[in-house]
Formats: sequence, C-alpha cells, structure tokens
Amino acid sequence: MQTVYERCCGIDVHKKLIVACFRNGKKAELRKYDTLTSSIKELGIWLVENGCEMVAMESTGAYWKPIYNIFELLCLDVMVVNAHHMRNVPGRKTDAKDAEWIADLLQHGLLKSSYIPNKEQRELREVVRYRKSLIEERSREINRLEKTLEGANIKLSSYVSDLTGVSSRKLLNQAIEGEVTPDNIGDLIHYSMQDKIPTLLKAMDGVLTPIQKKLVQAILDHIDDMSRRIKDLDDIINSEMQDYEDAIEKLDELPGIGKRSAEVILAEIGIDMSRFPTAAHLASWAGLCPGNNESAGKRKSGKTNKGSKHLKSILIQCAKSAKTNKESFFYAQYQRLVVRRGANRATVAVAHSMLIAIYHMLKDNVPYKNLGSDYYTKFNTEKKANYYVKKLQELGVSVPVSLATA
Repeated sequence: MQTVYERCCGIDVHKKLIVACFRNGKKAELRKYDTLTSSIKELGIWLVENGCEMVAMESTGAYWKPIYNIFELLCLDVMVVNAHHMRNVPGRKTDAKDAEWIADLLQHGLLKSSYIPNKEQRELREVVRYRKSLIEERSREINRLEKTLEGANIKLSSYVSDLTGVSSRKLLNQAIEGEVTPDNIGDLIHYSMQDKIPTLLKAMDGVLTPIQKKLVQAILDHIDDMSRRIKDLDDIINSEMQDYEDAIEKLDELPGIGKRSAEVILAEIGIDMSRFPTAAHLASWAGLCPGNNESAGKRKSGKTNKGSKHLKSILIQCAKSAKTNKESFFYAQYQRLVVRRGANRATVAVAHSMLIAIYHMLKDNVPYKNLGSDYYTKFNTEKKANYYVKKLQELGVSVPVSLATA
C-alpha cells in the first residue's frame, strides 16, 4: 500500500491519558502522557524533533482541543478525524490499539480531516455559542416565572406582551413588596397602558405567599444577571466581529435572518468559503443534506446526517421565520414541498436553500437576489401550458392557447 506520510503520529485522547504512536517508515514507537499542558508540550517537542509530518487524532469530546491548540503553536500539522468515518475503514479498531491503528491509517492516507477553523474563529465561536446558551436559559427562566405567577393566580402574562418589561417589573416588584392597588397602579405602568388599569388590577389580584415572593424575586434576579451577561457578551462579539460587518449586512438581507442570527452563522462557518470546495460540501458539513441509504434499488431512508448541530439549529430557526414571508422565494419553496413532504422536511429544505445562498453570497461577494414567491409559477411556463392543454383535449375541451414570448 502506498505510503503518504513517512513520519507521522496517531494519538488516542482520553480525559487523563494521551497515547501517541509515532511511525517512522515501518518502525513504530508508543509513548504515554498525561493531559497536563507541560506533558502535551513535551509530546509536541518530541514530534518536532523527530520531523513528524502529520498528526491525527479523533475528535473526542473537548479533549482534543488543548492538544490541537498547543500543536498549532508548535507549527505541527494536525488532522482531527471523525471517529464515525474512521470506523468505516475495514480493519482492527480496539481500545488497546487505537493510537497504532490511527497512525497506520494516517501513514497510508486513509483518513479524512474534519473542518477546523483558525484559532480566532474558534474563540469567537465559543463566545457566540455561550451567548446563545444564556439567551436560551433566560427564556427558560421567564417561562419558570410565568408558571410561578400562574400558581399564585396572577394572570399578568395574559395582558402584557413582555413579562420582563419595565411596567411588568414595576408591577411584580410592588406585588413582592406590598400590594398593587388602584391608588398606586397608575404610577407603575406606562401611560399607553392606562386604559388597561381595571383589567390589570384583576390580573394582579392573586395570592403570593412569603415563600412564593422570595422565589419570584430570585427568578427576577437571575434574569437580570443573565441579561447583564448577555449585554457584556454582545459588546465582546461586536468588538471581535468588526471584520465581519460587510458579511453580516449581506446575510441580514435574507428573509428570516437578523443580525444575531447572522453573527451565529458567520461564527460557525467564517467568511472564507474556499475551505469548502462546493456549496454541497458546506451543506453536508452543516447536516442539511438528505442521506442516501439505498439497497437493491430500494431507498430505505433519506434522513439528514448529524453535521454541526449549532449551525443546523440556527438555520432551521431562520427557515421557520423565512417561510412566513409571502414575498420571498423561501415561502414558495415551503408551500410547494409541505403538502407532499411534511412540515419538518420542507423546513429543512428551506434551511438548505438558505445555506446555499449564503455560500454563494460570501464566495462571490454578491448581494442576495430574491427570486420571488412566483418563481415556480414562472418556471418552464411553455411546458406547463402544453401539459394542461393536452389534459383539456383529453377531456374533449378545445382551448385556443397563445403564449406570449419575451
């Protein structure tokens, strides 16, 4: 079998142990290290001194990240491999021989590297993902607050649009400290809500026990704390994404994508589309391509692959918003597919189309062009007209048809 790398290393990564197998031709040397920084540096220096051409390791949890970061500083070429892809290669793969097997596959060019962005983008991605998790946690806390108030028969959420808005917070603070009365409610709410005073008085007429008051206060404090943290992360992201401003403006033109969604998408894929050979490669990496499970001419499943869960989730969220815009192509695409493929698959198809559009916008540096909600009705007009004329003739109806040619 052809040798691609004469000197290479396969690494099996665990939480507390690193097993490295360095191959020099047919000779193999096995060493073990702990996962402390000093030990990883020692391993890297050993590989550099021996002229290692390539290092490969599985993408095991988050354990590969410190090794990758340190090796990157030592100018070592590192290949992070999807464990699922590696197990598809015929041969032995046991826990005791992991490092040796990885090194053997690497030496003969049988491993495929996963996409790993540069250090700056990896750090930006972590900040954006953390902000997203905080926003989701804040939403859960708001839902928890609503349920707690419902338990006390306070129906405020039924009559205000935002339970954490200024007027709502003043009403809740008053309910915790004392009681909302006709005498003080006018000073607690915005002037635009004055006509709702009788309804709000009834909505706030619940029974908050001392324990419930402490619980509501704790939830409100938690929401305030997360809001402050989200604001701090917003400032960090705005500062670090100054080079992305043009790309954010381009993505903001797409239906269903706002500034925050654009920031998440760009943090995941970057702005350099040369890392992906085609738009199909990017869609596959995102997990938005239908699977191809076919045997004996029968298609068994078309389920999408796993891909990047963070990118996939934000694109699905954007697709759900885009499909409601009746002036956009995505609305027409969704309506065309939902009848025969169902809502979920139609939404995934819209997300796939949005990602393809993003790829070409970033690669070719062009603005978004909306094909319009009437795209499919204008597509192949002559063929459709001939089809319907033929059907009418089969029914015995003679219809003169004239097609205007552009």
